[in-house]
Amino acid sequence: MSDRAAPPPIWTPPPALVESSNLTRYARWLERERGLSLRSYEELHAWSVRELDAFWASIWDFCEVRASAPYEAVLAERAMPGARWFPGARLSYAEHALRHDGDGPAIVWRPEDGPAVEVSWPELRRRVGSLAHALRELGVRPGDRVAGYVSNTPEAVVALLAAASVGATWSSCSTDLGAGAVRDRFGQIEPTVLVATDGTRYGGKEIDRSDVVAELARTLPGLRATVLVERLGSGRVPGALRWDDLVAGEDALAFEQLPFDHPLWVLYSSGTTGLPKGIVHGQGGILLEHLKNHVLHLDLTPEDRFLWVTTTGWMMWNWVVGGLLTGSTIVLHDGSPAWPDVGGLWGVAAETGTTFLGTSAAYLTSCARAGLSPRGEHDLSALRAIGSTGSPLPPAGFEWVYGEVKEDVWLVSASGGTDVCAAFVGGVPWLPVRAGEIQAPALGDDVHAFDEDGRPVVGEVGELVITQPMPSMPVFFWNDPDGARLRDAYFSTYPGVWRHGDWVTIEPWGGIVIHGRSDSTINRQGVRIGSAEIYRVLDAIPELADTLVVGLELPDGGYHLPLYVVLAPGVELDDALRERIVRALRAEASPRHVPDEIVAVPSLPKTLNGKRLEVPVKRILAGTPVEQAVSRDAVDDAAALDRFAELGRALRARRGG
Repeated sequence: MSDRAAPPPIWTPPPALVESSNLTRYARWLERERGLSLRSYEELHAWSVRELDAFWASIWDFCEVRASAPYEAVLAERAMPGARWFPGARLSYAEHALRHDGDGPAIVWRPEDGPAVEVSWPELRRRVGSLAHALRELGVRPGDRVAGYVSNTPEAVVALLAAASVGATWSSCSTDLGAGAVRDRFGQIEPTVLVATDGTRYGGKEIDRSDVVAELARTLPGLRATVLVERLGSGRVPGALRWDDLVAGEDALAFEQLPFDHPLWVLYSSGTTGLPKGIVHGQGGILLEHLKNHVLHLDLTPEDRFLWVTTTGWMMWNWVVGGLLTGSTIVLHDGSPAWPDVGGLWGVAAETGTTFLGTSAAYLTSCARAGLSPRGEHDLSALRAIGSTGSPLPPAGFEWVYGEVKEDVWLVSASGGTDVCAAFVGGVPWLPVRAGEIQAPALGDDVHAFDEDGRPVVGEVGELVITQPMPSMPVFFWNDPDGARLRDAYFSTYPGVWRHGDWVTIEPWGGIVIHGRSDSTINRQGVRIGSAEIYRVLDAIPELADTLVVGLELPDGGYHLPLYVVLAPGVELDDALRERIVRALRAEASPRHVPDEIVAVPSLPKTLNGKRLEVPVKRILAGTPVEQAVSRDAVDDAAALDRFAELGRALRARRGG
């Protein structure tokens, strides 16, 4: 264990914030209702993981969870995987998201091409009730799937809540994905109904997706109906139902009461080793986890306006919708945060009166590199908190926020995953903020750093692990009947312990530093991407004999995505071929799949049975000696490893690392 002293805080919560926080209200509730006197966050967290059943029962009661049938136990089975939470309980996520009274805005939608539009709580409930009725008329029943190929608009939120109201399972993809990438996801779950938009506006451009929607409507197996949201008015999807017709009714809300682990939605893994895995989360697990995170760790209240920059294909979109559980107004930004210029997002926050603004570490560092000073350009008086996730935020990013955005803002750096649709580590309104650190592990999350032998370490880099179950861990993977893929994904390294795939240091004073991915997943602009998605596009280009892509975290907080290609005989990597590669990745996958550079190499190292060596190559490019990164005896072309060591030295010299 390190004996280093804690660095001085860059921000300390004022007493008034601590006093008024939901966390203080919860601590006093525990004292009054449970007889517990827990005066520090360290004591509170220790109790929450020591008495796991009592903690989650307290969240149920403190957040006033409604259930039509009571639970028989909190945690009936503690094994991982296979934990059984709150058996017997029947409830509805949608009911809790729509239970808040008042005539104020539930949603503020800020499109890129116009002013903000508000949707009131009564209007949101009316639209959800009307669409839920229409879904039932279309034959959608509990357990069916409703899929959304949608942008970040109120229609997407209405569709999710309507699907959840009837007991269907929701799944969404962003409109920046092409037809092939969407079929890779929705084709697995065979939706009954597809809700899709004909296009979007991003970066000042209209992006028509009606042809993609028409192709999905023709080719998705088991599809009964397509509902078209006319964003651009192209109207070129034969046989599609009009969204406006389906949400025009006055049908009363009716919420199916469902078991705690009934599938709420399917999120998708990155697809590193094949098709993206369909990660299924339960109604109750997400409800409790988001109530805990949003109420206690984000400190959201009905007075907040909660914006997080995201697409509907990232878990952070589901996270934003969870803001409705607290009665907060959620702010949906449909467009590029860097339009009309790199500081565009700060203008959106000012215009919408956002109080909690979430974005990616990459965006914050890009603003800092551009020399922006939002505090002098926008009225950010309403802004009380800034969230950062997607990749580690370097100390310079913290310093820029407090120097150029707002000196009295609470900077909430957080890390979690699509796998649990939650943050393992994040904000605590009682604690100081230190540059480069996440404040603490979340309540109820038994977070540790393990060394190679599976022993917890403090003050040293280790694998981020969770040693006790969380309610929002996956119920199952889609098309994984025996659970083998789920066990292999999280529990094969340390049996019975969740290994998340991040390098982490847990400091002696409790702060947490995430060092990046410990596996080969690519993390681009806060969105995890699987290399397999890129390879599937590149395999269709005959001039490319072989390809390898890796994502590199840079010391300054940036990210670099190089693509290495082996060319077919007689082929030259000229500008025309580079452009074809870029166009194919944009069209068939998304702009995030486009590499930062394309480099021709004579050969690529592989295992003896022909598998790509992404993780060893990534380590070699980052500066790890070849002998420490991989055994030469296990590689079919050891000389290729030395070439990548040379490429890494040149790359680091060019990037100043």
